[in-house]
Amino acid sequence: MSFSNMPLSALVAIGFGCAIFLFMLYFALVSRREEEPLATRRALTLAFWLPVPYLAAGSIDFEYREAVCFVLLSLAVLLPVLLLLPIGNRFEQENSLPKTRIDERDIMFSRNLLKANSDRYNEYYERHPERKAMDDQFRSYPGLAQEGSAFYDPITAATAIASFKTVAAFHKMLDDEQLPAPAQQVEPTDMTHFIKRWLKMLGAVSVGVTELRDYHLYSTIGRGERYGEPVELDHKYAIALTVEMDKYLLDRAPKGPTIMESAQQYLNSGVIAVQLAEFIRKLGYSTRAHIDGSYRVVCPLVARDAGLGEIGRMGLLMTPELGPRVRLAVVTTDLPLVVDNRNQDHSMIDFCTQCKKCADACPSNAISFQDQVTIDGALRWQIDSEACFTLWCKIGTDCARCMSVCPYSHPNTALHNMVRFGLKRSRPFRQLALKLDDFFYGRQPAPLELPDWMKGLADS
Repeated sequence: MSFSNMPLSALVAIGFGCAIFLFMLYFALVSRREEEPLATRRALTLAFWLPVPYLAAGSIDFEYREAVCFVLLSLAVLLPVLLLLPIGNRFEQENSLPKTRIDERDIMFSRNLLKANSDRYNEYYERHPERKAMDDQFRSYPGLAQEGSAFYDPITAATAIASFKTVAAFHKMLDDEQLPAPAQQVEPTDMTHFIKRWLKMLGAVSVGVTELRDYHLYSTIGRGERYGEPVELDHKYAIALTVEMDKYLLDRAPKGPTIMESAQQYLNSGVIAVQLAEFIRKLGYSTRAHIDGSYRVVCPLVARDAGLGEIGRMGLLMTPELGPRVRLAVVTTDLPLVVDNRNQDHSMIDFCTQCKKCADACPSNAISFQDQVTIDGALRWQIDSEACFTLWCKIGTDCARCMSVCPYSHPNTALHNMVRFGLKRSRPFRQLALKLDDFFYGRQPAPLELPDWMKGLADS
Protein backbone atom coordinates (compact mmCIF):
# COMPACT_ATOMS: atom_id res chain seq x y z
CA MET A 1 0.00 0.00 0.00
CA SER A 2 1.52 3.29 -1.14
CA PHE A 3 0.28 6.44 0.58
CA SER A 4 1.47 8.53 -2.35
CA ASN A 5 -1.10 6.95 -4.65
CA MET A 6 -4.02 7.34 -2.27
CA PRO A 7 -6.71 9.96 -2.82
CA LEU A 8 -6.75 12.77 -0.27
CA SER A 9 -10.10 11.63 1.16
CA ALA A 10 -8.63 8.21 1.94
CA LEU A 11 -5.63 9.72 3.72
CA VAL A 12 -7.87 12.00 5.76
CA ALA A 13 -10.10 9.02 6.65
CA ILE A 14 -7.09 7.08 7.91
CA GLY A 15 -6.02 10.14 9.90
CA PHE A 16 -9.48 10.41 11.44
CA GLY A 17 -9.41 6.71 12.31
CA CYS A 18 -6.08 7.11 14.08
CA ALA A 19 -7.36 10.22 15.90
CA ILE A 20 -10.44 8.34 17.12
CA PHE A 21 -8.26 5.48 18.35
CA LEU A 22 -5.97 7.84 20.23
CA PHE A 23 -8.87 9.80 21.76
CA MET A 24 -10.63 6.65 23.01
CA LEU A 25 -7.33 5.35 24.34
CA TYR A 26 -6.87 8.65 26.18
CA PHE A 27 -10.43 8.34 27.52
CA ALA A 28 -9.66 4.82 28.75
CA LEU A 29 -6.47 5.96 30.51
CA VAL A 30 -8.29 8.88 32.16
CA SER A 31 -11.11 6.55 33.26
CA ARG A 32 -8.63 4.10 34.73
CA ARG A 33 -6.98 6.90 36.68
CA GLU A 34 -10.43 7.99 37.90
CA GLU A 35 -11.19 4.42 39.06
CA GLU A 36 -14.02 3.96 36.56
CA PRO A 37 -13.67 0.29 35.53
CA LEU A 38 -16.76 0.15 33.30
CA ALA A 39 -15.76 3.30 31.42
CA THR A 40 -12.22 1.95 31.04
CA ARG A 41 -13.38 -1.33 29.51
CA ARG A 42 -15.89 0.26 27.16
CA ALA A 43 -13.52 2.99 26.04
CA LEU A 44 -10.86 0.37 25.23
CA THR A 45 -13.38 -1.70 23.28
CA LEU A 46 -14.51 1.33 21.29
CA ALA A 47 -10.90 2.36 20.69
CA PHE A 48 -10.55 -0.73 18.52
CA TRP A 49 -14.00 -0.72 16.88
CA LEU A 50 -14.86 2.93 16.17
CA PRO A 51 -11.84 3.56 13.89
CA VAL A 52 -12.52 0.44 11.77
CA PRO A 53 -14.86 2.07 9.18
CA TYR A 54 -12.42 4.96 8.68
CA LEU A 55 -9.32 2.79 8.45
CA ALA A 56 -11.04 0.30 6.17
CA ALA A 57 -12.45 2.96 3.86
CA GLY A 58 -9.09 4.69 3.69
CA SER A 59 -6.89 1.65 3.14
CA ILE A 60 -9.01 -0.67 0.94
CA ASP A 61 -9.38 0.16 -2.74
CA PHE A 62 -13.01 -0.34 -3.91
CA GLU A 63 -15.42 1.27 -6.37
CA TYR A 64 -17.11 3.84 -4.13
CA ARG A 65 -14.15 4.43 -1.86
CA GLU A 66 -14.02 8.23 -2.20
CA ALA A 67 -17.78 8.58 -1.71
CA VAL A 68 -17.74 6.43 1.42
CA CYS A 69 -14.76 8.37 2.79
CA PHE A 70 -16.59 11.62 2.11
CA VAL A 71 -19.71 10.41 3.97
CA LEU A 72 -17.70 9.16 6.95
CA LEU A 73 -15.71 12.38 7.17
CA SER A 74 -18.86 14.49 6.84
CA LEU A 75 -20.42 12.60 9.74
CA ALA A 76 -17.30 13.06 11.84
CA VAL A 77 -17.34 16.82 11.25
CA LEU A 78 -21.03 17.64 11.05
CA LEU A 79 -22.30 15.60 14.01
CA PRO A 80 -20.26 17.49 16.65
CA VAL A 81 -21.11 20.82 14.98
CA LEU A 82 -24.84 20.01 14.98
CA LEU A 83 -24.72 18.85 18.59
CA LEU A 84 -23.10 22.11 19.68
CA LEU A 85 -25.56 24.40 17.93
CA PRO A 86 -27.55 26.39 20.54
CA ILE A 87 -30.75 24.37 20.07
CA GLY A 88 -33.50 23.85 22.63
CA ASN A 89 -32.43 26.66 24.93
CA ARG A 90 -35.57 28.78 24.90
CA PHE A 91 -36.56 28.51 28.51
CA GLU A 92 -39.41 30.29 30.21
CA GLN A 93 -38.33 32.46 33.13
CA GLU A 94 -39.73 30.69 36.17
CA ASN A 95 -39.89 32.10 39.68
CA SER A 96 -37.39 30.47 42.01
CA LEU A 97 -37.64 32.91 44.93
CA PRO A 98 -39.36 31.59 48.09
CA LYS A 99 -41.96 33.84 49.70
CA THR A 100 -41.36 32.85 53.32
CA ARG A 101 -38.52 31.82 55.59
CA ILE A 102 -37.75 28.29 56.75
CA ASP A 103 -38.02 27.54 60.48
CA GLU A 104 -34.74 25.82 61.39
CA ARG A 105 -36.53 23.86 64.10
CA ASP A 106 -38.26 21.93 61.31
CA ILE A 107 -35.14 20.62 59.59
CA MET A 108 -34.06 17.04 60.27
CA PHE A 109 -30.81 17.94 62.03
CA SER A 110 -32.70 20.03 64.59
CA ARG A 111 -35.41 17.44 65.13
CA ASN A 112 -32.78 14.74 65.61
CA LEU A 113 -31.33 16.67 68.57
CA LEU A 114 -34.60 16.76 70.51
CA LYS A 115 -34.39 14.69 73.69
CA ALA A 116 -37.47 12.74 74.76
CA ASN A 117 -39.59 14.52 77.40
CA SER A 118 -37.39 17.62 77.39
CA ASP A 119 -39.05 21.03 77.20
CA ARG A 120 -37.97 21.45 73.57
CA TYR A 121 -39.23 17.98 72.68
CA ASN A 122 -42.62 18.51 74.29
CA GLU A 123 -43.06 22.00 72.85
CA TYR A 124 -42.13 20.93 69.33
CA TYR A 125 -44.45 17.94 69.16
CA GLU A 126 -47.29 19.92 70.66
CA ARG A 127 -47.00 22.08 67.54
CA HIS A 128 -46.26 19.18 65.17
CA PRO A 129 -47.85 16.00 66.57
CA GLU A 130 -47.97 14.55 63.04
CA ARG A 131 -44.15 14.29 63.00
CA LYS A 132 -43.63 12.60 66.36
CA ALA A 133 -43.99 8.96 65.31
CA MET A 134 -41.61 9.15 62.35
CA ASP A 135 -39.12 11.26 64.28
CA ASP A 136 -39.10 8.83 67.20
CA GLN A 137 -38.49 6.08 64.64
CA PHE A 138 -35.37 7.59 63.07
CA ARG A 139 -34.07 8.46 66.54
CA SER A 140 -34.44 4.79 67.46
CA TYR A 141 -31.75 3.84 64.94
CA PRO A 142 -28.03 4.09 65.83
CA GLY A 143 -27.42 7.41 64.05
CA LEU A 144 -24.59 9.03 62.13
CA ALA A 145 -21.13 7.56 62.84
CA GLN A 146 -22.57 5.43 65.64
CA GLU A 147 -21.80 1.82 66.50
CA GLY A 148 -24.50 -0.58 65.36
CA SER A 149 -25.27 1.22 62.11
CA ALA A 150 -25.00 -0.79 58.88
CA PHE A 151 -21.76 0.77 57.62
CA TYR A 152 -20.21 1.59 60.96
CA ASP A 153 -16.44 1.55 60.94
CA PRO A 154 -14.66 2.82 64.05
CA ILE A 155 -11.88 4.50 62.07
CA THR A 156 -13.96 6.49 59.58
CA ALA A 157 -16.53 7.23 62.31
CA ALA A 158 -13.85 8.59 64.63
CA THR A 159 -12.44 10.70 61.81
CA ALA A 160 -15.86 12.21 61.09
CA ILE A 161 -16.63 12.87 64.76
CA ALA A 162 -13.25 14.55 65.17
CA SER A 163 -14.01 16.89 62.25
CA PHE A 164 -17.52 17.72 63.49
CA LYS A 165 -16.23 18.37 67.02
CA THR A 166 -13.57 20.70 65.66
CA VAL A 167 -16.21 22.64 63.70
CA ALA A 168 -18.28 22.96 66.88
CA ALA A 169 -15.30 24.52 68.65
CA PHE A 170 -15.66 27.55 66.38
CA HIS A 171 -19.32 28.17 67.35
CA LYS A 172 -18.47 30.36 70.34
CA MET A 173 -16.60 32.75 68.02
CA LEU A 174 -19.44 33.31 65.55
CA ASP A 175 -21.37 35.98 67.46
CA ASP A 176 -18.40 37.54 69.22
CA GLU A 177 -18.60 41.11 67.88
CA GLN A 178 -15.82 43.29 69.25
CA LEU A 179 -15.27 45.90 66.57
CA PRO A 180 -12.53 48.51 66.49
CA ALA A 181 -13.67 52.05 65.78
CA PRO A 182 -13.69 53.70 63.40
CA ALA A 183 -14.07 51.18 60.57
CA GLN A 184 -11.43 51.11 57.85
CA GLN A 185 -12.46 52.85 54.64
CA VAL A 186 -12.42 50.32 51.78
CA GLU A 187 -13.05 50.45 48.04
CA PRO A 188 -15.81 47.84 47.31
CA THR A 189 -14.46 46.60 43.98
CA ASP A 190 -10.92 46.12 45.25
CA MET A 191 -12.09 44.51 48.49
CA THR A 192 -14.38 42.08 46.66
CA HIS A 193 -11.56 41.10 44.31
CA PHE A 194 -9.15 40.65 47.23
CA ILE A 195 -11.56 38.45 49.20
CA LYS A 196 -12.27 36.19 46.22
CA ARG A 197 -8.59 35.72 45.40
CA TRP A 198 -7.68 35.19 49.04
CA LEU A 199 -10.40 32.62 49.73
CA LYS A 200 -9.39 30.61 46.67
CA MET A 201 -5.82 30.63 47.97
CA LEU A 202 -7.21 29.26 51.25
CA GLY A 203 -8.89 26.37 49.41
CA ALA A 204 -12.26 27.62 48.17
CA VAL A 205 -13.29 26.42 44.70
CA SER A 206 -15.69 29.28 44.05
CA VAL A 207 -16.71 32.48 45.84
CA GLY A 208 -19.67 34.77 45.16
CA VAL A 209 -21.36 37.80 46.71
CA THR A 210 -25.07 38.60 46.89
CA GLU A 211 -27.26 41.03 48.73
CA LEU A 212 -28.68 39.36 51.83
CA ARG A 213 -32.40 38.83 51.27
CA ASP A 214 -35.17 38.02 53.71
CA TYR A 215 -35.78 34.51 52.37
CA HIS A 216 -32.09 33.67 52.83
CA LEU A 217 -32.63 33.76 56.61
CA TYR A 218 -34.09 31.08 58.80
CA SER A 219 -37.08 32.43 60.71
CA THR A 220 -36.19 30.79 64.03
CA ILE A 221 -33.00 29.31 65.46
CA GLY A 222 -33.27 25.53 65.70
CA ARG A 223 -30.01 24.46 67.33
CA GLY A 224 -27.79 25.46 70.21
CA GLU A 225 -28.35 27.58 73.30
CA ARG A 226 -30.45 30.14 71.42
CA TYR A 227 -32.97 27.54 70.22
CA GLY A 228 -36.38 29.12 69.61
CA GLU A 229 -35.14 32.70 69.25
CA PRO A 230 -36.10 34.61 66.09
CA VAL A 231 -33.32 35.09 63.56
CA GLU A 232 -32.49 38.78 63.37
CA LEU A 233 -29.67 39.64 61.01
CA ASP A 234 -29.52 43.01 59.27
CA HIS A 235 -26.29 42.60 57.33
CA LYS A 236 -26.38 43.92 53.77
CA TYR A 237 -24.21 41.36 51.98
CA ALA A 238 -23.56 37.62 51.99
CA ILE A 239 -20.38 35.93 50.76
CA ALA A 240 -20.83 32.28 49.76
CA LEU A 241 -17.99 29.86 49.20
CA THR A 242 -17.64 26.25 48.12
CA VAL A 243 -14.97 23.65 48.85
CA GLU A 244 -14.51 20.41 46.95
CA MET A 245 -15.52 17.01 48.28
CA ASP A 246 -13.04 14.40 47.10
CA LYS A 247 -14.45 12.11 44.39
CA TYR A 248 -12.04 9.34 45.40
CA LEU A 249 -13.88 9.01 48.72
CA LEU A 250 -17.39 9.79 47.45
CA ASP A 251 -17.14 6.94 44.94
CA ARG A 252 -17.31 4.64 48.00
CA ALA A 253 -20.78 6.00 48.87
CA PRO A 254 -22.68 5.15 50.98
CA LYS A 255 -19.87 3.59 53.04
CA GLY A 256 -17.77 5.18 55.78
CA PRO A 257 -15.43 7.29 53.62
CA THR A 258 -18.36 9.50 52.63
CA ILE A 259 -19.10 10.81 56.11
CA MET A 260 -15.38 11.08 56.74
CA GLU A 261 -15.03 13.35 53.70
CA SER A 262 -18.28 15.21 54.31
CA ALA A 263 -17.26 16.13 57.86
CA GLN A 264 -13.79 17.16 56.74
CA GLN A 265 -15.15 19.56 54.13
CA TYR A 266 -17.64 21.04 56.60
CA LEU A 267 -14.56 21.74 58.68
CA ASN A 268 -12.52 23.14 55.79
CA SER A 269 -15.32 25.44 54.62
CA GLY A 270 -15.94 26.48 58.22
CA VAL A 271 -12.31 27.36 58.83
CA ILE A 272 -12.25 29.60 55.76
CA ALA A 273 -15.53 31.28 56.73
CA VAL A 274 -14.45 31.92 60.33
CA GLN A 275 -11.11 33.27 59.15
CA LEU A 276 -12.86 35.61 56.72
CA ALA A 277 -15.26 36.83 59.43
CA GLU A 278 -12.38 37.58 61.80
CA PHE A 279 -10.62 39.50 59.02
CA ILE A 280 -13.74 41.60 58.38
CA ARG A 281 -14.14 42.35 62.10
CA LYS A 282 -10.56 43.59 62.26
CA LEU A 283 -11.53 46.12 59.58
CA GLY A 284 -14.35 47.31 61.85
CA TYR A 285 -17.40 45.84 60.10
CA SER A 286 -20.14 43.67 61.58
CA THR A 287 -20.08 40.09 60.29
CA ARG A 288 -21.00 36.49 61.06
CA ALA A 289 -19.78 33.16 59.70
CA HIS A 290 -22.43 30.52 59.07
CA ILE A 291 -20.94 27.05 59.43
CA ASP A 292 -22.10 23.52 60.16
CA GLY A 293 -24.29 23.33 63.25
CA SER A 294 -24.72 27.10 63.60
CA TYR A 295 -26.44 28.62 60.60
CA ARG A 296 -28.69 31.66 60.47
CA VAL A 297 -29.02 31.45 56.69
CA VAL A 298 -29.97 28.74 54.19
CA CYS A 299 -26.61 28.30 52.49
CA PRO A 300 -27.75 26.78 49.15
CA LEU A 301 -30.12 29.71 48.53
CA VAL A 302 -27.38 32.23 49.30
CA ALA A 303 -24.85 30.42 47.11
CA ARG A 304 -27.31 30.18 44.23
CA ASP A 305 -28.09 33.90 44.38
CA ALA A 306 -24.35 34.63 44.56
CA GLY A 307 -24.00 32.96 41.16
CA LEU A 308 -22.29 29.75 42.29
CA GLY A 309 -24.79 27.30 40.78
CA GLU A 310 -28.36 26.05 40.71
CA ILE A 311 -30.32 23.87 43.12
CA GLY A 312 -30.87 20.52 41.41
CA ARG A 313 -33.24 17.59 41.67
CA MET A 314 -31.51 16.23 44.78
CA GLY A 315 -32.03 19.54 46.64
CA LEU A 316 -28.31 20.40 46.69
CA LEU A 317 -26.41 23.23 45.06
CA MET A 318 -25.15 22.11 41.64
CA THR A 319 -21.98 23.98 40.69
CA PRO A 320 -20.71 24.22 37.10
CA GLU A 321 -17.25 22.98 38.13
CA LEU A 322 -18.09 20.03 40.39
CA GLY A 323 -21.85 19.55 40.37
CA PRO A 324 -23.13 18.79 43.88
CA ARG A 325 -19.71 17.55 45.03
CA VAL A 326 -19.13 20.58 47.29
CA ARG A 327 -19.69 21.81 50.81
CA LEU A 328 -20.80 25.39 51.53
CA ALA A 329 -20.24 28.12 54.06
CA VAL A 330 -21.50 31.71 54.15
CA VAL A 331 -20.30 34.93 55.74
CA THR A 332 -22.77 37.81 56.13
CA THR A 333 -21.48 41.33 56.65
CA ASP A 334 -21.85 45.09 56.31
CA LEU A 335 -18.44 45.38 54.64
CA PRO A 336 -19.02 47.29 51.36
CA LEU A 337 -18.81 44.79 48.48
CA VAL A 338 -19.79 44.41 44.83
CA VAL A 339 -22.50 41.80 44.28
CA ASP A 340 -22.38 39.17 41.54
CA ASN A 341 -25.20 38.98 39.03
CA ARG A 342 -27.04 35.69 39.12
CA ASN A 343 -27.41 34.34 35.60
CA GLN A 344 -29.78 31.40 35.87
CA ASP A 345 -28.28 28.29 34.27
CA HIS A 346 -31.40 26.87 32.68
CA SER A 347 -29.31 24.21 30.92
CA MET A 348 -28.45 22.63 34.29
CA ILE A 349 -32.09 22.53 35.37
CA ASP A 350 -33.02 21.11 31.95
CA PHE A 351 -30.42 18.37 32.36
CA CYS A 352 -31.67 17.58 35.89
CA THR A 353 -35.21 17.37 34.53
CA GLN A 354 -34.16 14.72 32.02
CA CYS A 355 -31.48 12.86 33.97
CA LYS A 356 -33.09 11.45 37.15
CA LYS A 357 -29.96 9.41 37.82
CA CYS A 358 -29.83 10.54 41.46
CA ALA A 359 -33.45 9.46 41.93
CA ASP A 360 -32.70 6.03 40.44
CA ALA A 361 -29.68 5.57 42.70
CA CYS A 362 -31.20 6.90 45.95
CA PRO A 363 -31.44 3.96 48.42
CA SER A 364 -34.22 5.68 50.39
CA ASN A 365 -36.35 6.72 47.39
CA ALA A 366 -36.24 10.25 48.78
CA ILE A 367 -35.62 12.01 45.45
CA SER A 368 -38.58 12.78 43.22
CA PHE A 369 -38.84 11.53 39.62
CA GLN A 370 -41.37 14.26 38.85
CA ASP A 371 -40.78 17.67 37.28
CA GLN A 372 -40.37 20.76 39.44
CA VAL A 373 -43.46 21.99 41.27
CA THR A 374 -44.33 25.32 42.88
CA ILE A 375 -43.68 25.21 46.63
CA ASP A 376 -44.05 28.38 48.69
CA GLY A 377 -44.20 30.40 45.47
CA ALA A 378 -40.94 28.98 44.05
CA LEU A 379 -40.56 26.37 41.31
CA ARG A 380 -38.30 23.62 42.62
CA TRP A 381 -37.87 19.98 43.55
CA GLN A 382 -38.65 18.74 47.05
CA ILE A 383 -36.91 15.70 48.51
CA ASP A 384 -38.43 13.48 51.19
CA SER A 385 -36.10 14.63 53.97
CA GLU A 386 -37.58 12.20 56.52
CA ALA A 387 -36.85 9.18 54.29
CA CYS A 388 -33.36 10.47 53.52
CA PHE A 389 -32.42 11.14 57.14
CA THR A 390 -33.92 7.88 58.39
CA LEU A 391 -31.60 6.02 56.03
CA TRP A 392 -28.64 8.00 57.37
CA CYS A 393 -29.52 6.96 60.90
CA LYS A 394 -29.71 3.30 59.83
CA ILE A 395 -26.47 3.14 57.86
CA GLY A 396 -24.42 5.57 59.96
CA THR A 397 -23.24 7.76 57.08
CA ASP A 398 -24.70 10.67 55.14
CA CYS A 399 -25.02 8.33 52.13
CA ALA A 400 -23.98 10.66 49.24
CA ARG A 401 -25.09 8.20 46.54
CA CYS A 402 -26.85 11.07 44.76
CA MET A 403 -23.63 13.08 44.71
CA SER A 404 -21.47 10.20 43.56
CA VAL A 405 -23.62 9.21 40.54
CA CYS A 406 -24.43 12.74 39.30
CA PRO A 407 -22.92 13.29 35.81
CA TYR A 408 -21.86 16.79 36.88
CA SER A 409 -19.72 15.27 39.67
CA HIS A 410 -17.02 14.02 37.33
CA PRO A 411 -13.60 15.58 38.01
CA ASN A 412 -12.91 19.11 36.86
CA THR A 413 -10.61 18.03 34.01
CA ALA A 414 -10.23 18.94 30.34
CA LEU A 415 -12.11 15.82 29.21
CA HIS A 416 -15.14 16.36 31.42
CA ASN A 417 -15.08 20.12 30.90
CA MET A 418 -15.54 19.53 27.16
CA VAL A 419 -18.77 17.75 28.05
CA ARG A 420 -19.81 20.52 30.45
CA PHE A 421 -19.30 23.04 27.64
CA GLY A 422 -21.65 21.06 25.42
CA LEU A 423 -24.23 20.69 28.19
CA LYS A 424 -24.60 24.47 28.37
CA ARG A 425 -24.85 24.83 24.59
CA SER A 426 -27.51 22.44 23.37
CA ARG A 427 -30.44 20.28 24.42
CA PRO A 428 -29.61 17.51 21.89
CA PHE A 429 -26.10 17.43 23.36
CA ARG A 430 -27.58 17.10 26.87
CA GLN A 431 -29.77 14.22 25.71
CA LEU A 432 -26.85 12.40 24.08
CA ALA A 433 -24.49 13.11 27.00
CA LEU A 434 -26.94 11.51 29.42
CA LYS A 435 -27.14 8.33 27.32
CA LEU A 436 -23.35 8.20 27.01
CA ASP A 437 -22.91 8.76 30.75
CA ASP A 438 -25.20 5.80 31.41
CA PHE A 439 -23.29 3.72 28.83
CA PHE A 440 -19.80 4.46 30.12
CA TYR A 441 -20.42 4.79 33.87
CA GLY A 442 -23.63 2.83 34.40
CA ARG A 443 -27.12 3.95 35.36
CA GLN A 444 -26.58 2.80 38.94
CA PRO A 445 -22.82 2.30 39.30
CA ALA A 446 -21.77 0.07 42.16
CA PRO A 447 -19.85 1.68 45.03
CA LEU A 448 -16.10 1.10 44.87
CA GLU A 449 -14.38 -1.01 47.49
CA LEU A 450 -12.58 0.68 50.36
CA PRO A 451 -9.06 1.76 49.43
CA ASP A 452 -6.28 -0.48 50.70
CA TRP A 453 -5.03 2.10 53.19
CA MET A 454 -8.40 1.99 54.99
CA LYS A 455 -8.86 -1.77 55.10
CA GLY A 456 -8.25 -3.69 58.31
CA LEU A 457 -7.40 -0.68 60.49
CA ALA A 458 -10.12 -1.41 63.03
CA ASP A 459 -8.87 -4.98 63.52
CA SER A 460 -5.17 -4.21 63.70
